[in-house]
Amino acid sequence: MVDGDAYTLHHGDCMGVMKALPDDAADLVFTSPPYNMNLRISARGDGTFRHHSRQIVREISTKYAAFDDNMPMDEFLAFNRGAVTELLRISPIVFYNIQFLTGNKSAFFRLIGEFSEQLKEFIVWDKEAAQPAVGDAVLNSQFEVILVFARDGAATRRFDTAQFPRGTVSNLWRIKRGRKQHKDHGAIFPEALADMVVRNFSRAGDVVLDPFMGTGTTGVAAVRLDRKFIGIELSRDYLDFARARIAAEETTHE
Repeated sequence: MVDGDAYTLHHGDCMGVMKALPDDAADLVFTSPPYNMNLRISARGDGTFRHHSRQIVREISTKYAAFDDNMPMDEFLAFNRGAVTELLRISPIVFYNIQFLTGNKSAFFRLIGEFSEQLKEFIVWDKEAAQPAVGDAVLNSQFEVILVFARDGAATRRFDTAQFPRGTVSNLWRIKRGRKQHKDHGAIFPEALADMVVRNFSRAGDVVLDPFMGTGTTGVAAVRLDRKFIGIELSRDYLDFARARIAAEETTHE
């Protein structure tokens, strides 16, 4: 564990670390789980389909240096189910950034169904420009979504901690994709996206959690906006990189 005045960073598997955190340890979660990019589907001759891990091509499909990102679909669903369950114990509100891909969409659609009573809002993040599809006859993908889960459920779309005046924030956010911060971590959302969530849905002094911290973008936004931050990261390399970024922001902010 690494501590600063405004942050606490944990090195380890997120599920194990989260289970050790007390109820209500955070006021807001903003995170993006792995997308299972390297699980593919192929047609069999009998018209059925099979899942398999595709050849991992660093320039195309590899977003993490030490993680294959290719869980079987049911295992991927169980992993995300467990993560969302723990996060709703730790925090009353969870912003869960995902992208629908071949290797995850069945699991994510089922996850949405299972947590339909906790799904408060569905935000579309328009990245303003689409990356070319990696295969023929496939649509380019220009957007990701943020599933907003809440303990108070889906009955109301009202956010108790909203920091924006009525009529000023929509559920379509046009924000350009993030700039790569670390040479071996390609799954980057932009600081502007983290800022949008933290600024508008938490208060100064609140605790923000990111259990898939990566290179620390959520932590940078949290510290910049006078929040406390808890980060969890499996990769020691990424954690050290994130710590340096967040510590630098803390020093600048003093």
